[in-house]
Amino acid sequence: MYEIIFHKSAKRQLKKLPQEIQIRILKTLERIRARPHHFVKSLAGLKYYSLRIGDYRIILDIQNRKLIIFVLELGPRKNIYKSQ
Repeated sequence: MYEIIFHKSAKRQLKKLPQEIQIRILKTLERIRARPHHFVKSLAGLKYYSLRIGDYRIILDIQNRKLIIFVLELGPRKNIYKSQ
């Protein structure tokens, strides 16, 4: 199983979201730990991946050799891709 690690800014972004959305995001991340590539989309031109959870997106870096899912950024879809 992959280990999930949050970047400092991703932790702050998560805490700003409503509690029910926080729970939904954490449950989804827990569910994809076994086979993350089955649930994510590769971002064009980048080595990162996007995970869709309703109207929210999570930008991930999946490190297969170390079995790590690194959460880089998360937030509403309309805002998340502007910083990439």
